[in-house]
Amino acid sequence: MSMHYDVIVLGAGASGLMLAAQAAQRGRKVLVVEKANKVGKKILMSGGGKCNFTNLYVEPENFISHNPHFVISALSRYNNWDFIGLVCDYGIAYEERKHGQLFTLNGSKDILNMLLAECDKTKLVNIKTDCEVKTVKQLDHQLFEVQSTHATFTCESLVVASGGLSIPTLGGSGIGYELAKQFGHQVFPTRAGLVPFTFSDQFKEVTTRLSGNALEVTLSNDKNSFTEALLFTHRGLSGPSSLQLSNYWQAGESFQINFFPTQDLADYLKQKKQQQPKVLLRTLLSELTAKSIVLELQQLIWPNYAETAIAQLSDTVLEQIAAQLHGFVVKPSGTEGYRTAEVTLGGVDTAEISSKTMQSQKVKGLYFIGEVLDVTGHLGGYNFQWAWSSAYAAAQYV
Repeated sequence: MSMHYDVIVLGAGASGLMLAAQAAQRGRKVLVVEKANKVGKKILMSGGGKCNFTNLYVEPENFISHNPHFVISALSRYNNWDFIGLVCDYGIAYEERKHGQLFTLNGSKDILNMLLAECDKTKLVNIKTDCEVKTVKQLDHQLFEVQSTHATFTCESLVVASGGLSIPTLGGSGIGYELAKQFGHQVFPTRAGLVPFTFSDQFKEVTTRLSGNALEVTLSNDKNSFTEALLFTHRGLSGPSSLQLSNYWQAGESFQINFFPTQDLADYLKQKKQQQPKVLLRTLLSELTAKSIVLELQQLIWPNYAETAIAQLSDTVLEQIAAQLHGFVVKPSGTEGYRTAEVTLGGVDTAEISSKTMQSQKVKGLYFIGEVLDVTGHLGGYNFQWAWSSAYAAAQYV
């Protein structure tokens, strides 16, 4: 004997809980199925436990997809200000950080508790944790049957909100992609996004020695560039600039680091040559960034001139050194992978999904929302905003 619901949601993460709450407010009876032992695990750990829940400036350009126009409809119908309004309704304290990022002041649990309170409002939402989906099938053209480790359930609308492959310890899995393929959908190849870079060459030794040091840089390749903090780690490069560029990087590619993005170093060094002819290059650059970083750059770029006073260096040499500091080329061996990735790139092809309803164009009653779709936001609250917006869009139709 199966239990029947109007809507079954696979996944109790950001998009799944948002959809459940919104659909229930339309009078729909909703079951949320979550294989982990707790709901919203990724919400709780996001933003270092402070949850970067949206951004003040959300544009379609902040998202990566093979179908870049797909996000426009959902983002315009439930925007960042709509979610900020909900946060304010609950009296949740938040702060703005760099680049318009909004974080809770008292922890991610505020956002999760708000979503659960929204689900509780109608008493129409039932959430089952430790509940793994075994099979999903369409019984006829009206109903879906979901067999789980708890019981068998049926529904008219099945919503796949299972997220991606990132951080498997928090429940990331590939079930959403498998279901999409089962029902005839194309799935773009997936890879880790918003993830630190790793190195195996000489530069790895440099990053290990500098581990824990951070500075503002520009990382760039021929696809994009980001001016944000760079963090050296024992394995390679992390920090916002690295995470952002990782979304635009493929294995085997190089990229450039501009260690002094706000300076014209060639001009600066030539001026100093006139003003302080006896000074060493490392002394000058240590005024601009940490000495430990400068000593490593000295070994990489101008070891032969380490003890040479700046007056002894020709303008051509100074220009060459400046050019290297503005465009130092590195070639990662890879990334840290799904283990630490914040998102999954690729996913369900949005060309086969309605941008208005999030419903499959192949199977009536089947919906995909959030990270399982081929939509990936930049770092800065954009992936949460996509969760809220895509969930809201689908909730009006399930």
